Amino acid sequence: MGQTTAAALAVLPIALGGVLLVGFRIAAKWAMPAVYACAVIIALTAWRMSGADVAASTIQGLFITLDILLIIFAAILLLNTLEESGGVAAIRRSFYTISDDRRVQVVIVAWLFGSFIEGAAGFGTPAAIAAPLMVAIGFPAAAAVMIGMMIQSTAVTFGAVGTPILIGVKGGLIHGAFTEQLAAAGLTPAQYLHAVGARAAVIHAITGTLMPTLMVVMMTRFFGGRKSWTEGLSILPFTLFGGLAFTVPYALTAIFLGPEFPSLVGALVGLAVVTFAAKRRWLLPNDRWDFESPDTWPDDWKSEIKLVEHEGPRPIAVWLAWLPYLVVAALLVLTRWPGLPIGGWLKVPTIQWASMFGTEVTAKTSPLYLPSTMLGAAVLVTFFAHRMSGAAMGRAMRKSAKVILGAGFVLVFTVPMVRVYINSGANAAGLDSMPRELAQWVAMHVGGVWPMFAGMIGALGAFIAGSNTVSNLMFSEFQHSVAVRLGFSGAMIVALQAVGAAAGNMIAIHNVVAASATVGLMGREGQTLRKTILPTVYYLIVIGLLGLIAVYGLHLADPLVGG
Repeated sequence: MGQTTAAALAVLPIALGGVLLVGFRIAAKWAMPAVYACAVIIALTAWRMSGADVAASTIQGLFITLDILLIIFAAILLLNTLEESGGVAAIRRSFYTISDDRRVQVVIVAWLFGSFIEGAAGFGTPAAIAAPLMVAIGFPAAAAVMIGMMIQSTAVTFGAVGTPILIGVKGGLIHGAFTEQLAAAGLTPAQYLHAVGARAAVIHAITGTLMPTLMVVMMTRFFGGRKSWTEGLSILPFTLFGGLAFTVPYALTAIFLGPEFPSLVGALVGLAVVTFAAKRRWLLPNDRWDFESPDTWPDDWKSEIKLVEHEGPRPIAVWLAWLPYLVVAALLVLTRWPGLPIGGWLKVPTIQWASMFGTEVTAKTSPLYLPSTMLGAAVLVTFFAHRMSGAAMGRAMRKSAKVILGAGFVLVFTVPMVRVYINSGANAAGLDSMPRELAQWVAMHVGGVWPMFAGMIGALGAFIAGSNTVSNLMFSEFQHSVAVRLGFSGAMIVALQAVGAAAGNMIAIHNVVAASATVGLMGREGQTLRKTILPTVYYLIVIGLLGLIAVYGLHLADPLVGG
């Protein structure tokens, strides 16, 4: 089979998903079974994967699906528990003490608080936490999902305490002969990863500073009564300030400390600075923006989760209402912080099926280490601290279980399709995996303008896998080899890979499904994708141009050769 044919077949499942979800507006619960079937047929016929490998990959995907469903259920349960206790009403009040302008709330709740959760946990957790929270304080569910997906951009490369760099790039690139090259150049793997992270952070900082502005203008354009871009732009000084309050400490942390803490430090500094400024109305316009009355919202904006505005059996103090989210944040940091033993303890209870059906595919999960455990702990804190009744807790459980069923059906096909696609390198046809065959075809046809496309390959990996880390594992070595062949800085091209993979999270199908499920908005994934493709395209164009400037204008060298 020729490379062009292989690339065309490799892109077919992705194209089918895009056409069904975005073009024909078919719900994911119907589209993704078709995409899974398409990927399996191509894997069995053109790639000549064994039935055992396809079955093992499918089961591996089901393990991951269970992890995602546990996180979704726990996030929904926390929201419903707070609604039953009266905590939602108190949280809503707390935002009005800062600002009742929805544009300000987007910067604080989505951009900054969401980025903090990304820095601590990664893996889609920000949307699972921030999107329901936005619904709780009065955002349309469709707006909350769109904004929740956009959170998963700038902070993602350093999400989960640097996992996409420390696990993704390291696992995908630094092994075998490359380790020997590092040693010959007098470098350690940690130093090279630091260099990649610093370059990625600078690219992100330049590009990502506009993300809160994009969040706001897309909200006012798609969900405002006047459908106006300018209503979002009228708060431009504040959104730029909010962007810089995150990206400046974020970039400095990556440059001077390394890849573990940029998103955490940037978000914490940004939250403190921006909340202080908002309370004093610094840089805020005279106008105030809000959504139209919920009675006027189209049905496709609305959540299946019905939140009733009440104070519960007794009024909840604001600090007590926020306590569960503070517990989540603290536990995520403590369990992910390098050097602390807690995360290691939680990883010990593991369910694993190694070498399934005689293949090299292994499925495993460490359920206690999942963010669902931290969210579950917050639910218990809410139950006792808010002095809830058993009946109220029972109502929260029943409502949450009802919502999770739709997401489960979709993800049962979506994630196994991803694993079949990624694991297709194990085949009898002598082909590389489907994503790598596609990437190699692109590399052969673009040559010297590769920096413009490196980020797009990273985004492709994240779109498929729903993970920056997995994209980096798939493509870091490939990206570095292309850079060496073309005479570019390998560290810069790998950094573009990592940044592009972060941008690709905004359109990752199973992330959209998961975020939609947390707010009870199943069946409208294509609508979200048609919107989040806009900031994704912005991100990829800008980082591509920055890549061209870096290699042709600044002539950045690679650390391996002295730059």
